[in-house]
Amino acid sequence: MSPKSLQDLLDRATTTLAAAGIQDAARDARRLMAFVLNLPAHEIAFQRDRVLTLAEQGRFGDAIQARAAHKPVSKIIGQRSFWKHDFLVTNDTLDPRPETEMLVAEALSHPFATMLDLGTGTGCILISCLLDRPQAQGTGTDLSAAALAVATRNAQHLGAAPRAHFLQADWFNGVSGRFDLIVSNPPYIAADEMALLSPDVHAWDPHLALSPGGDGLAAYRRIAEGAAAHLVASGRLLLEIGPTQGQAVVALLAAHGFAAIRILPDLDGRDRVVACQLPDPR
Repeated sequence: MSPKSLQDLLDRATTTLAAAGIQDAARDARRLMAFVLNLPAHEIAFQRDRVLTLAEQGRFGDAIQARAAHKPVSKIIGQRSFWKHDFLVTNDTLDPRPETEMLVAEALSHPFATMLDLGTGTGCILISCLLDRPQAQGTGTDLSAAALAVATRNAQHLGAAPRAHFLQADWFNGVSGRFDLIVSNPPYIAADEMALLSPDVHAWDPHLALSPGGDGLAAYRRIAEGAAAHLVASGRLLLEIGPTQGQAVVALLAAHGFAAIRILPDLDGRDRVVACQLPDPR
């Protein structure tokens, strides 16, 4: 292997990724180059003539081969930007997605002092909310001990650890107390839809975090059944949903006595969040 310039390596990498069916191949090649060289992404354009060492070429080649196998860039570099911060991600966690920021925005639209995040994964929803509400406390639950370890690291790294608590639990099992706000981005992909997912998702995100099997509504049934016992009067419940699940989730929540039920669209106009409230019995 002879030394090659940054631009030459980017050109070859872009061709490799495009041939593997990677959309935005040039963008991903630049992001991986920035990662390998530990540079801000915008610096790449100013170093086109830089000659990489053989070690740097080897690391870049490994990263490109991983991306050509449809491993997400975030899981190659080990982090993903979400809301206002960068979160650690691993193969044990769902890759945080921009559409989930809609859930955070709605959570922050009203005051809260305590919150519960069911199926917390990386902790990105809980931690993002707490960092924007410095007086609030929160608990994140997950069935996966490995995911909870990632969430704990994220809380420590981003300065939310004193106020973010994590608990291994199957939805509400083992959760005590009542909260002003409950949020969740649960697994919601139906069993017959799993094969339709992109390779980036199907091969690299944990299936436990993607699908509960069956019709994809099992988690919503559990949450709708148990949430009232863990909310204060007038407490809010916010759920991310698949774009075709709005009416089914609304019906589940209404059947369990929730009020002020709304379906909120994401930036693409697709149903994304169901918001509701526990009535005040007074």
